Amino acid sequence: MVQLFIDGGGFMWPILFIFIIGLVFVLERLYHLFKGLSSNETFAQAVADTVTSSGIDSAKTSCEGAQGPVANLCLSALDRAHLGPDEAEHALDHSGNIEMASMEKNMTWISLCIATAPMLGFLGTVWGMIQAFNDIKMANDISPAVVAGGISVALLTTAFGLVVAVILQIFQNAVLYIIDNQIVTLQKSTTALLHAIKDSSKD
Repeated sequence: MVQLFIDGGGFMWPILFIFIIGLVFVLERLYHLFKGLSSNETFAQAVADTVTSSGIDSAKTSCEGAQGPVANLCLSALDRAHLGPDEAEHALDHSGNIEMASMEKNMTWISLCIATAPMLGFLGTVWGMIQAFNDIKMANDISPAVVAGGISVALLTTAFGLVVAVILQIFQNAVLYIIDNQIVTLQKSTTALLHAIKDSSKD
């Protein structure tokens, strides 16, 4: 594998650099998303139960030490709950938009890496083909061995670019799957909390 990488020429290095950059963004997203899993739908239900049994102030206290998008949503709603359920709902909508934007942060950079890697690979192949035909011209020999050798080396950059794009695409889909699940969790959590706030305002 190392020899194939070396044979691919200078274009293999920028493709490798793009692969590393893409992996860094993927790992950053996974770290951010998994850190937010500490507060989930069960946490939101517990906060809603606290609102019903002990009041809004006690529920706010239970949220203050928690991390993650669900905890942030709960805290933003509870901060405005004393103004009424409508204000709490508006706070949830605003905070929900911020949390979703935060979850999708840097995804465009991963998409850019996925798109750039095969294009650089193709550019490397075109450049390699030009060099291969120049070598044929200099050698004044169009035998299959000379032609096939130059073309096979030129195609290595395209192959490497496609491999990088496929790997990053798989990671991106995994990140998007986690984001989709967290968005569903946010929606369920806000519903339970809003019902509890509305019930408490009637008392």
